[in-house]
Amino acid sequence: MELRQMRYAVAVAQTRNFTRAAAQCFVAQSALSHQIKSLEQELGVALFARTSRRVELTAAGEAFVATARQCLEAAERAAADAAAAGGEIRGRLRLGVIPTAVVLDVPAVLQQFKELHPRVRVRLRAGASDQLAAEVAAGTLDAAILGLPEGEPPRGVEARVLAHQQLVAVVPAAHELAGRSEVTLADLALAPFADFQAGTPGRAQSDQAFGAAGLERDVAYEVSSVDLMLRLVARGLAVAFLPEPVAAAAAGTRTVPVADGPRRVEYLVWSEFNPTPAARAFLAALPITHR
Repeated sequence: MELRQMRYAVAVAQTRNFTRAAAQCFVAQSALSHQIKSLEQELGVALFARTSRRVELTAAGEAFVATARQCLEAAERAAADAAAAGGEIRGRLRLGVIPTAVVLDVPAVLQQFKELHPRVRVRLRAGASDQLAAEVAAGTLDAAILGLPEGEPPRGVEARVLAHQQLVAVVPAAHELAGRSEVTLADLALAPFADFQAGTPGRAQSDQAFGAAGLERDVAYEVSSVDLMLRLVARGLAVAFLPEPVAAAAAGTRTVPVADGPRRVEYLVWSEFNPTPAARAFLAALPITHR
């Protein structure tokens, strides 16, 4: 059994298609198919059930691919560790970021990192803070930028506070509150809101602020996209809470400070459990001090 056979099997499992898997692995489809067939003969089981139009993992294939992924990651880590010992950083950097991160210019940071370490393959994924923190703790992400309500620091990971932020109200340009220098939660309570999905940290910041003020609000639009949230506001359908830099340039909206509005803390988180050379290099390259 060879690593390339494992790599081919994982690619077929991901794409559910031999042609796309071959393209992903930069190999001819006939060569990939031959190697998969040889692997199945060696193992004595069929890894894939396939017809001319459909490819699915068998039960044996599910078990094999799960372990094959671990083997490929271990082999990649071994190569990265060896290169780091020789002074070269390579491997993967897996970074998570919330859509409303504002403290770090993530594209600029990644550009500078790639210039320093061109052999590192960067993978960036956006998501909710609780999900990203869990993946850092589990080792499927190397680091992440989160936004959490004050008083609720991330758990199970190393964390550095990047900033404390006061969220602003985002209202339609023609809204009666748009020209105000400051508003309160009571001013906003009767308006329909666009907000993140219930139960997420992004939503909790606003829910907690209204709860602490003894006020109720109507979250008419639950979304996961900042762009969709801003478009709903621009159409006059709702108001919202966002960090000011995220909303400031949105057409058809205005931002207004909220005297008793929600606050959040932006964090950088990572795990000190066996970090990769690429993860260590990334943390060292950031324009902030970290533990």
